[in-house]
Amino acid sequence: MTKNASNLQQPQPPIDAIPITQQDSQQSVSIRQKEHLEALIARYTKRTKTSKQLAQTYRPVLADPRNARFSLFLKEMFYPIVGKRSVGSKIWDVDGNEYIDLLMGFGVNLFGHNPPFVKAVLEAQLDQGIQIGPQAELAGEVAELISELTGMERVTFSNTGTEAVMTALRLARTATGRNKIALFSNSYHGHFDGTLAKAAGENPQAVPIAPGVIFNLVADVLVLNYGNPQSLEIIKAHERELAAVLVEPVQTHRPDLQPKAFLQQLRQLTKESGIALIFDEMVTGFRIHPGGAQAWFGIEADIATYGKIVGGGMPIGIVAGKAAYMDGIDGGMWNYGDASSPQAKTTFFAGTFCKHPLAMAAAKAVLEHLKSQGPSLQEQLNQRTSKFVETLNAFFEEVQLPIRLANFGSYFGPVPVENSTQSNNSAALEGLSLLNYHLLDKGIFIRGGDGFLSTAHTDEDINYIIQAVRDSVEEMQEGVLLG
Repeated sequence: MTKNASNLQQPQPPIDAIPITQQDSQQSVSIRQKEHLEALIARYTKRTKTSKQLAQTYRPVLADPRNARFSLFLKEMFYPIVGKRSVGSKIWDVDGNEYIDLLMGFGVNLFGHNPPFVKAVLEAQLDQGIQIGPQAELAGEVAELISELTGMERVTFSNTGTEAVMTALRLARTATGRNKIALFSNSYHGHFDGTLAKAAGENPQAVPIAPGVIFNLVADVLVLNYGNPQSLEIIKAHERELAAVLVEPVQTHRPDLQPKAFLQQLRQLTKESGIALIFDEMVTGFRIHPGGAQAWFGIEADIATYGKIVGGGMPIGIVAGKAAYMDGIDGGMWNYGDASSPQAKTTFFAGTFCKHPLAMAAAKAVLEHLKSQGPSLQEQLNQRTSKFVETLNAFFEEVQLPIRLANFGSYFGPVPVENSTQSNNSAALEGLSLLNYHLLDKGIFIRGGDGFLSTAHTDEDINYIIQAVRDSVEEMQEGVLLG
């Protein structure tokens, strides 16, 4: 849900200076807008007063990245909702307010909060202890299950998605002996400095995306346009230099962009050029299909990274891939009782909490559940999400709002509207930011415009969300703040 929060980065005008439509006088519209916002702010801050109090109390000591995109316009409501408990599709905050959760742990909770089959194994593992140092008892079984579901030959574990991507790139560089990598604009691959890059105008040569990221760390990065055939030509021109092409098969910024033909051509090109194709499947992995985006598109990547869903709520990162790349972790296969020994060139990889016993227990439970349910689990959830998105889009069209949603499986988010100007699309996204607070006030937990449906969401939940959107839009239009 955080992807569209960038629209709040710039300070907003005070309430009295909100832009108005030509149909209304400046005085009348400003008053209506101000009254609407003051009423929302009073209602929202009263409802979530403890969350606001905690934000203020701990701001001197807690540097919180979720509070980094400040908005003067929404200042009095600018604080995170503090959670107290959760189960199924619901969460409760520290003030006792109940929410239907659409954020779902940023895509973690495919089965809802605190699913019984995960909770049971975590409790059992806690009784046995948290052994850090010895090999985790379940590590081999979890790796075997991942290999079975994804088709990948070998697996290793980290703690986060960022670490997994960082490791995948290091393995690709080790195996190929090359330095450059290519990735695509609007993709997200965690906060590793080596991927915090953007294109310098039309030049694919990367520059840092944020302060503190030095140029040397992105000097070997090319940033290309996703789905654009010209990007394939640039990759071809640099084929002798590129160790890897890193791709979100379907970008969380653009769930409507699902370029199967482009991915197939990219796979063929990278295979012919000896370039590692890395799929970042943090969001798509185990969500769109048990085998992830690779199975969905029928494309076999050389390396894939996973996290989120497979951890069952526990922190986890996974790198899986062909042995030719994964052998860089430990030197490859060998046997006892003969003269065999590790033969592959290895790189450095470490982490105190990799293969954490709680993460391994939860992952095993999740993978066994996915295996037993088969593809029908994802198929049914994908269909429900598509219907949900279609219903909301029909409403937005009915009230003539330049807002459109798209989904890839059970993930959905806002996308640019065809035949709409950039300023109209930007205004729509800003409207979504304020709509977000209306929905929170009505008991829908959401950030930005993105969301995830889980198997725990009921038809009653979905109908409530749709009605809350309708009511919120109507209120905002009456306040001349939308449309």
